[in-house]
Amino acid sequence: MYQLFCDSNCELWHTVAAEYGLKVIRMPYVLDGEEYYYDLGEKTDFEHFYQRMRAGAVPTTSAINEQNYIDYFEPVLQEGKDIYYITFSHKLSATFESMDRAIKTLKEKYPDRVIRTFDTKAISLGSGFQVRYAAEKYKAGATMDELEEYLTHLREHTIVYFVVDDLIYLKRGGRISAVTAVVGNLLNIKPMISILEDGSLQSVGKIKGSKRVFSEFINLMHKHNANTKDYRIEILQADCPETGEAFVEALKKEFGEDIQYDLQIVGPVIASHCGPGTLGLIFYGDR
Repeated sequence: MYQLFCDSNCELWHTVAAEYGLKVIRMPYVLDGEEYYYDLGEKTDFEHFYQRMRAGAVPTTSAINEQNYIDYFEPVLQEGKDIYYITFSHKLSATFESMDRAIKTLKEKYPDRVIRTFDTKAISLGSGFQVRYAAEKYKAGATMDELEEYLTHLREHTIVYFVVDDLIYLKRGGRISAVTAVVGNLLNIKPMISILEDGSLQSVGKIKGSKRVFSEFINLMHKHNANTKDYRIEILQADCPETGEAFVEALKKEFGEDIQYDLQIVGPVIASHCGPGTLGLIFYGDR
């Protein structure tokens, strides 16, 4: 018997995580000098967070330490259960160095227990998309090996794109230069970011003007042969719900009213790096 874990950087909504019996490792962020741990939207004050960002506050994020991981994992091991943890991309955080140390310590203490991890090589609902479908298998009784095989396949077909509204947040995170940020904002150029096969982020295009974002996203879905019949489409909006809703309508017009989708707000940890106004798209397709 094993327990399935995920982390809050997968941004799966808290009701879904609870429905599937997932244990969630909460990732931290600091706003106005106060530390919080993201709870997948259960009690998060999104309005306050985004108001402060728009007013100029600069939230920060950090890795959790070895003891944090031990505190999450050890009670499960003490119950005699094994652990399978589906993580966000290891390329995007140093936190997994702490995780590896914690697992080494726990394996020495509980040699009969199994702790396995799986790198989704994605973040936000790119990771959450994989967690959701793996959780269905988990709830249906899949073994760890069966889950690993399924996730390995799903990871190769998880497509992630997002477009930011203000380049200053990518500049703060070191993703682009200050000059690029200033010029891009002046010319209303929005970079399109994707996640590469190794789990790293990269700018893969530039869109001039907000009106072209929808058509570019839809073109990419056709390019990647998006499977909208068997899998959900995940849409993320960072404090721009009207844009998200308008994009949903564009998707319905293109792919049919019966598409399965989630429209969800970006949580504070991810929003600290992409900023308000970001629109994201995740779907099942061919790389």
